[in-house]
Amino acid sequence: MIVETEKSTVMQLPHEYTPPRSLRTWLLGRPLSTADAPHQTIAKRVGLAVFASDALSSTAYATQEILVVLAVAGAAAFSLAFPIAIGIVVLLAIVTISYEQTIHAYPGGGGAYIVARDNLGELPAQIAGAALLTDYILTVAVSISSGVAQITSAFPLLFSWRVEIAVALVLLVMVINLRGVRESGAVFAVPTYFFLALMLTTVGVGFARLLTGSLGVVSGPPPIEATETMQAVGLFLILHAFANGTTALTGVEAISNGITAFKEPKSRNAGITLMAMSLILGTLFLGITFLAVHVQAVPSATETVISQLARTIYSSEGLLYLSVIAATTLILIMAANTSFADFPRLGALVAADGFLPRQLTFKGSRLVFSRGILVLAGLACLLIIVFRASVTALIPLYAIGVFLSFTLSQSGMARRWRKSGRLAPDQSLQEAGSTVTHDPRWRLKMVVNGLGAAATAVVMMVFAVTKFREGAWVVLVLIPLLVGMFLAIHRHYKDLAGLLSLEDFRPEPHVARQRVIMPISGVHRGTLAALRYARTLSQDITVVHVSIDPADAEKVRHKWEFWGEGVRLVILESPYRLLMEPLLQYIDRIYEHCQPNEIITVVVPEFVPRRRWENLLHTQTALTLRLALRSKPGIVVTDVPYVYRP
Repeated sequence: MIVETEKSTVMQLPHEYTPPRSLRTWLLGRPLSTADAPHQTIAKRVGLAVFASDALSSTAYATQEILVVLAVAGAAAFSLAFPIAIGIVVLLAIVTISYEQTIHAYPGGGGAYIVARDNLGELPAQIAGAALLTDYILTVAVSISSGVAQITSAFPLLFSWRVEIAVALVLLVMVINLRGVRESGAVFAVPTYFFLALMLTTVGVGFARLLTGSLGVVSGPPPIEATETMQAVGLFLILHAFANGTTALTGVEAISNGITAFKEPKSRNAGITLMAMSLILGTLFLGITFLAVHVQAVPSATETVISQLARTIYSSEGLLYLSVIAATTLILIMAANTSFADFPRLGALVAADGFLPRQLTFKGSRLVFSRGILVLAGLACLLIIVFRASVTALIPLYAIGVFLSFTLSQSGMARRWRKSGRLAPDQSLQEAGSTVTHDPRWRLKMVVNGLGAAATAVVMMVFAVTKFREGAWVVLVLIPLLVGMFLAIHRHYKDLAGLLSLEDFRPEPHVARQRVIMPISGVHRGTLAALRYARTLSQDITVVHVSIDPADAEKVRHKWEFWGEGVRLVILESPYRLLMEPLLQYIDRIYEHCQPNEIITVVVPEFVPRRRWENLLHTQTALTLRLALRSKPGIVVTDVPYVYRP
């Protein structure tokens, strides 16, 4: 198709290239075109597996984290676990209702980041973005480490290999997600529903045996790990246990970030999925905590509470017990998948606003943000290696970011409803992420979101105080550092946009003269090919040879007199046997005397070997010159390849 304009002719051609089959396509699947994007959305049942697995998986360790804290007061304090769990489920209900409102108000997704950006300003938005991105990285590390802990509970011989197993699992989830949202959802849906079926069955059997009086206590429980000092039960201890247990809420915000992945109607399907997830999560969490206290399960690094509960309920370590362990391990690995679905999306949103590298906005061959997936996998593996795949060591870093983003999101929503209340019924306010219209129930919705913001802010402060000495200070330092990095990146992009802007721009005069400098190491076919190209640019050509060995320089002089076609040759003496320094000094000297409408082109003959590894055997002169001269306007470095053909 050719489009005629007054000043030029613009030609638009259809794309005819089809990517060939390769190892990459075998591993990740055939490349998808942009037109395939609408077909990559997912239904509610798959959405539950993709976005809810993080929250659902927390039932595997949230109860244990409560008991770990209560253990310092002795086994008698374990009876407080269930009342604490009830308080956490009440908080879950508040957060769920708040996020359900967010889903319908912001159908384009983005969650806390978009809400904070539109209603609270740039800085709160970047704090929310930093908190969420940090949390997604920690989610992968914690969930995979917890999954490996389930494996080592059943097979203690693998305990010393926990780090290697965890890293391998992260890489496996990474590869599956690189294949696309639809395919990863299909792969992970079966394990998620397998976990739900088994855990609901296990809890149901546990309560049935409890009612019939046949449910005993854990046989051969692991010893309670010794603490330096026993503590009495007090408010601080209860708040500490409550903060640990609120890890059950991590992942609740994931659906609000990934609304665009759902089929139409997107907001309705996402909202239904959120409600179903919260109902299942609350039921399982309360049931597991109640039964764990009844069977006298003990928090231990060598055997998880889920393992003790399952072998007590089924009175053996047979097939059903192993199935529960396998299902729990799988759902914990699936929890990492939630982060792999949301981290790249959020990273792309932040990058599109200019606060992260623009490369994160590019979609890969399978219509997913591949670079974000790779970054997440790399950082999660680093955390797992540093903390030796220990859930207890990673948990103090976890959840602060979640509740900080909860607080900012709900505060932003409360402000949005206040803006809605100030609008007349026929008025609307267009914002970057959504359109604000008058809502007759704005007061009720503002109260709900305000209550959610207050509750999550209290939990965040409790978590920060109770976990500060155990490592929470790392996150409290890391988030400001990330925000500082975001602002520095944004400042760079903003300055660059100003420099490149065509507003009030006066075109410079056309290049009237071009000088060509052609460095050579010797006279051969590649040299003559470069000279042939240089002649198409200008008649003002200077060939430069840096002389380290006088005998070699004489050979170059002799050959050039025969093959140089009358082009001048400058031999630069280098008594200190340096190659680049004399050449760069010579180019600088020419550059200083250039006129405003002159340009210098450095033409470099470059040998291209048949095999890539053979590049190591040759000096990369063009690359070195390009790096040295790229900051100087008016100098262009180009290389003329000479391909070896025997």
